[in-house]
Amino acid sequence: MTATTQALGGPTAADHASRSVTRPFYVYAVLANTLLQRGVFVLFLQQRGFSAGQVALLQTLIYLVSGLAEVPTGVIADRIGRRASIVIGQLLIAGCLLGQVSFSTYWVFLALFIGQGVGMACVSGSDTALLYDLLVRRGATAGYVRIKSRFTMLGTLTSGAAIVLGGQLQQKSWTVVYAGSAVCLALAVVVLVARVPEIRGADAVDEQDTAQEHHGDATAWRAMLRLATPALVTLVVVSGLMHATLTPYIIFTQKTLADQGASTALVSVVIAAGFLAGGLTPLLSHRAERRIGYRVIVPVSLLTLAAALALSGVGHVWVTIAAFLVLVGIPEITAVLVDNVFNEAVPSRHRAGLLSMITFVESALIGTGYLVLGTLMDGLGSSAGMATYAVVPLLACLLWLPVLFRGARVTTMTDKPAEQQTP
Repeated sequence: MTATTQALGGPTAADHASRSVTRPFYVYAVLANTLLQRGVFVLFLQQRGFSAGQVALLQTLIYLVSGLAEVPTGVIADRIGRRASIVIGQLLIAGCLLGQVSFSTYWVFLALFIGQGVGMACVSGSDTALLYDLLVRRGATAGYVRIKSRFTMLGTLTSGAAIVLGGQLQQKSWTVVYAGSAVCLALAVVVLVARVPEIRGADAVDEQDTAQEHHGDATAWRAMLRLATPALVTLVVVSGLMHATLTPYIIFTQKTLADQGASTALVSVVIAAGFLAGGLTPLLSHRAERRIGYRVIVPVSLLTLAAALALSGVGHVWVTIAAFLVLVGIPEITAVLVDNVFNEAVPSRHRAGLLSMITFVESALIGTGYLVLGTLMDGLGSSAGMATYAVVPLLACLLWLPVLFRGARVTTMTDKPAEQQTP
């Protein structure tokens, strides 16, 4: 194969080596993201008789619990296995979804959302660590950005399709919607167990583990302290603020559009189209990595989010729709690139635990973001609240400027001396 063919995206040796890994992960991504209730769960909770404040509390609770559970579940994943942690998490989420459609008492829902948050923590960090370490085994980590972007694309496109399908099935029965989601999660577990091998932290050895054995880190905490350079810590915080902007923005856009006069049907179509855009843009991640790099794309994404929030504050429904559809996908590119940096920055032995610590920060910030944006929208109105919340990504952009202009380095495997890098 010529270099030209490879540059044009033709198959490489690494592509062939990673194919047995990526295929089952792609199937898993589709099944795990077929969550039919995702686009209509707020309506479901309202029909259960819960107020807007109670719904906001449930949504905040799930992220805060997920964040608090990230560290212990990540350490457990390194001990018992990344695949086992994912299986436990997805089955727990499936059980909680079935519980939600079976009960109507608010206190029961609080318990179910706590359980769902723990399940989310079991999955996050473990799925990325499992995929990355399987690629390490096959010497194919160079293609991680492309593979992860496709993984993200399939998941996001599936989510968009599931939103549309869930809206249609809801007209027949909420039980079909929630039970259907639970069944898809169970099928995702079956695919994972049948097609993806298990990896524990002790089984995973990468270049950093070999080069750094003399440090003798016994715990993920010690490994995190050793790796916590100022640039890496800044990236964790900035990435968390980006997610704390993007996630509440997507959810509360539903309310903003409704308050600006959009019909329920139009809102569902716009949100589904937003997921479609967010699913396709990660395919540009590999090109963005080569031509721009994560240091530049991070502030670009933050400014994009600030612009989207500001435009939502104009108060015109079609301006809000245009801003949402055009701008919402760009941060998804950044998420893939930053995820790659995080994976390269940590050793395999503690990868799930370390990534869970990072996700803990993101989850805590997302939960806080829901409360802040919800309070702003209640106090100022949906449009003005959105515009005011643009301060958050602008603050994150200011935090990132020293890393951008001083060229501070995030510790990664590619930052090692040349003699330590693998050929």
